Amino acid sequence: MDHLQTLDKYFQEQRDTHLEQLKDFLRIPSISSLSEHKNDMQKAAEWLLNAFQAAGLENLSIDETDGHPVVYGDWLHAEGKPTILVYGHYDVQPVDPLHLWKSGPFEPEIRDNKMYARGASDDKGQVFMHVKAVEALMKQNGSLPVNVKFIIEGEEEIGSPHLEKYIEANKEKLAADIIVISDTGMYGPGHPAVCYGLRGLCGVQIDVQGAKGDLHSGLFGGGVANPIHAIAEILASFHNQEGTITVDGFYDDVRPLADEEREAYKALNFDEEALKEEIGVTELFGEKGFSHLERTWTRPTLEVNGVFGGFSGEGLKTVLPAEAGAKITCRLVPDQDPDVIIEKLKAHIEKHKPAGVTVNVTEFDKGKPFITPFEHPAIQAAGRSYEKVYNVPTAFTRMGGSIPIVAAFDEILEVPVVLMGFGLSSENFHAPNEHFHLENFDQGLRVIGDYYYEIAAFSKDELKK
Repeated sequence: MDHLQTLDKYFQEQRDTHLEQLKDFLRIPSISSLSEHKNDMQKAAEWLLNAFQAAGLENLSIDETDGHPVVYGDWLHAEGKPTILVYGHYDVQPVDPLHLWKSGPFEPEIRDNKMYARGASDDKGQVFMHVKAVEALMKQNGSLPVNVKFIIEGEEEIGSPHLEKYIEANKEKLAADIIVISDTGMYGPGHPAVCYGLRGLCGVQIDVQGAKGDLHSGLFGGGVANPIHAIAEILASFHNQEGTITVDGFYDDVRPLADEEREAYKALNFDEEALKEEIGVTELFGEKGFSHLERTWTRPTLEVNGVFGGFSGEGLKTVLPAEAGAKITCRLVPDQDPDVIIEKLKAHIEKHKPAGVTVNVTEFDKGKPFITPFEHPAIQAAGRSYEKVYNVPTAFTRMGGSIPIVAAFDEILEVPVVLMGFGLSSENFHAPNEHFHLENFDQGLRVIGDYYYEIAAFSKDELKK
């Protein structure tokens, strides 16, 4: 019996037990952004530590940070074999609006072979799968084919503000040959994907101040600058009519898309017509000369996320508002630097600032883009493991979103990062009725277990960046 058959037998026998254990994990309201859940964060960390111990991991610890703790465990007895560092997070998003949930967000329920609960897909369910894959191999063989280390944090949903410092301080403890993260998604139902690149992020708020207070639009309109007009003018200056960003130097450092990547995306046969119908638009929009996948995976963006100012209640209020503003974020691609882009944004805003108002720019979240060449052996090995279980070719994709800590792992530990996700974009992570398709839970356990064997076949030198 080969290792996949052995894993299959174990996971079939233990499925009900594993799902009940996952429910226990999901019942803990580990919301990192709300201070009233601080004790729940500690409870979730302790639950994970106990799960690590039951799986056979060693050197267990709950490591304090300046925020919520990091949970660590390892198994390091595969002499001469590569070491995999598994990263994930046990914190979850808030659950509002509560009335839209069909069942309690922390009362896990299985409906239509889907596990419904906050964190089911992002990321407790996927972290749990890695723990159970290790447990299965240890129960069946008494050992693992590779060395493993786990680092599961409690602050990913608030931007991992303290993890980079932790990684810097624990470089030797976390040293590995590859990093594996399951916090991304599949290409589609039944169609697995290995994500080898993420966009970075930077965000700012623009505040425009006019008069010292709101003014009567009949007495002052036409004679005093209107901050809403000013913010509209600034925002309109960011793009031309074809969707190209007009900030000077914005594209200077953008790494061109390789021909083999472009061909791989074409081969996915992405259905743009189906997307338009799904999201309810008549046309897709973006830079000319790029497909939708290229625009959303490999090109940088500048998006207005919110505009505020003036009166927006029922009826009319003839007011000339004193202030207005907007929040914008940019998704960045290799080799753009968030700090450089923010300086370019500030220069653009200053250049296009209308007369009669003052403008202030406040910086918010920043994260660097990340990419591992998709021909890297660790990436290709992940594709093979998916294909063995799902029996379809694996897609190699980038992702339009951002996980800022991935770039920090890449830069500090200097090892390849493999993003092996099992979620689907339809699973409502960050929204009411978050859920996880259990067919991907079942198959993902087997993929992870097989991947450890795939990596065991490489020497450490073969896995270097």
